[in-house]
Amino acid sequence: MKKFITILSILFATTAFSQVAIGKSSTTAGSAVSLEFYDAPDNAKGIVVPWVSTVADNPVAYNGTTGAGYRGIQGTIADGTIIFDLSDKKMKYRKAGVWFDLTGSPTFPLVIKNSSNQDVTITQFANIDSSLQDSKKEQENAKTAIGISGATNTTNGILVLTDTNKAMVLPKVASPHLNIQDPAPGMMVYDTVKKQLAVYNGTVWSFWKP
Repeated sequence: MKKFITILSILFATTAFSQVAIGKSSTTAGSAVSLEFYDAPDNAKGIVVPWVSTVADNPVAYNGTTGAGYRGIQGTIADGTIIFDLSDKKMKYRKAGVWFDLTGSPTFPLVIKNSSNQDVTITQFANIDSSLQDSKKEQENAKTAIGISGATNTTNGILVLTDTNKAMVLPKVASPHLNIQDPAPGMMVYDTVKKQLAVYNGTVWSFWKP
């Protein structure tokens, strides 16, 4: 979970940059990139999206804790928002005012291959340690806005890319289900082998394409 803490450490203040590179010295020259991650062939790390609930108006108390951005998103939810939903352990994104599932619904028992190419049988979604949920509560005013209007942007989110002509490039990992040894729930990467978006829900990897 250190990867999650590292990502959140850059999000505790509102900042405005036109292009940002993480894990590398600069973004790809000449590219339309707002945010880009280390992408050498040996990369075995991804990003972890916020752990929240899709309950918009009434955050669920967790160990007596409530608050904006913890287990419920309060206020206007912008299209393009991506979350890991603790209520059903699924990665979701917001489109046209509706949440869409990126994870799918695996049928249990589920047989998958581990990093040693051995069959592993899973009978249910893995439980997420409650102490991890408590330790990942970000500051309620945490926000980083990257782009030309970053200093004035009011979009409800922890990490907001404000440019209309640039995009985020996900970490690129070859076969993340084999090469990321300790994935965190809510992890997202681009699989350079399958040429697909890969998301991890705490139990299995899902490979998604439009």
